Amino acid sequence: MNNSSASAASGSVPAASTAGIPDILIIGAGPGGYRAAEYAAKQGLKVVIIEAGEVGGTCLNVGCIPTKTYVHSASFAEARERMDTVIPQLRSGVEGILSHPNITLIRGKASFASPCSVCCDAIATNEPIAAKNIIIATGSETKWLPLKGLDDSRVVDSTGLLQLDTLPKRLAIIGAGVIGMEFASVFNRFGSEVTVIEYLKECLPALDSDIAKRLRKTLEKRGITFKMKTAVENIADIDADVVLMATGRKPRTEGLNLEAAGITLAPNGAIPVDENFCVTSLSAASSGSVPAASTAGLYAIGDVNGRQMLAHAAEMQAVRAVNHIMGKKDGIRFDIMPAAIFTEPEAACVGPTEDQLKNATVPDASPAGYTCHKAFWRANGKALAMNETEGMLKLFSGDGGRILGCHAYGAHSADIVQEVSTLMCKHTTIDELRDMVHIHPTLGEILRGAVE
Repeated sequence: MNNSSASAASGSVPAASTAGIPDILIIGAGPGGYRAAEYAAKQGLKVVIIEAGEVGGTCLNVGCIPTKTYVHSASFAEARERMDTVIPQLRSGVEGILSHPNITLIRGKASFASPCSVCCDAIATNEPIAAKNIIIATGSETKWLPLKGLDDSRVVDSTGLLQLDTLPKRLAIIGAGVIGMEFASVFNRFGSEVTVIEYLKECLPALDSDIAKRLRKTLEKRGITFKMKTAVENIADIDADVVLMATGRKPRTEGLNLEAAGITLAPNGAIPVDENFCVTSLSAASSGSVPAASTAGLYAIGDVNGRQMLAHAAEMQAVRAVNHIMGKKDGIRFDIMPAAIFTEPEAACVGPTEDQLKNATVPDASPAGYTCHKAFWRANGKALAMNETEGMLKLFSGDGGRILGCHAYGAHSADIVQEVSTLMCKHTTIDELRDMVHIHPTLGEILRGAVE
């Protein structure tokens, strides 16, 4: 760690450590923040990054990574042990990234002092840090429903569930989105009696309804109880030892003093941005009367802008924002964003659902202008050998055969959908996919089988 980083980490930063105006000041050291810092530093830019908690953000500390250690552990006890090993190891890796000579890491809470400067409670003099550009990367937090009995000691969010020391005998989950479905699958395997309560008629609304229904039925066969089209009004009505609130996440903006930067939030609480992730909701006063050298460009990346609440989306948004700061063009396709749900079996998707295609709500897809190609895991040799025959894939193509999207559930479906995502970025057609060699025996052959 460089000298300024070491001083910052101690919690009392001398004013001398903020001398000079950095090219970029980043608020938040999650996937978007530390990726922006790393990428900018390698381009020769000077970066200050402020983090109030542990580096790595929600994803590393209480989200994606700990959840996946649970997914790949045989028991609750093993999951707890592995989580306590994996997280510190990865966190140390992020701290290593942020030790780059061009990066100064300050551990403290940040808030805007003006459109081009930020205060941090770790700065002994309370002197604002001015920057040429400021990137807000504060992530998201649990979105709590205003239910009766929310103060019941049984109620936890995903962070609280991961901190449990003992396996709950009965777990009730409010919400059948990604978080709810992943934890339902994991705790069912660990031996908990799991009930999922969902207001909508089907789970995982971003997933093709056919795929989502098949996945839910598979999980029902494994013992998970689903109560669909059911509204929760009072926690007291839920018969369970632990109740998980899994009703989504909201942008984290509290305490940032966005008013000082002239930033107005969207109705959903997100910071509005354009295609380069520049903040677009600036008031007339935000231009201020400051020296040109310190007039900041304001950016918001990751969950805080509410566009695509995915760690890999935040990382690529970071690259786009830094590229824009440097005046550099890129070919990142934010309209093609694959996602995965790590249930057992897992599910994944990229592009529109069939319902969206039927309703012609996406380009190149009139009701008569798309084709659905299907394939099943049970017809694949590798799946049979792995004893993973449960699964289905739907591949969509539009006029001219161009691939529009893919939704699937089954072993390693995320890897297959990632291949489709790459093909979509290159405007690949069904005929071109048909001519591509796939290794035998692999699950990847399922994709080619869909178009034969």
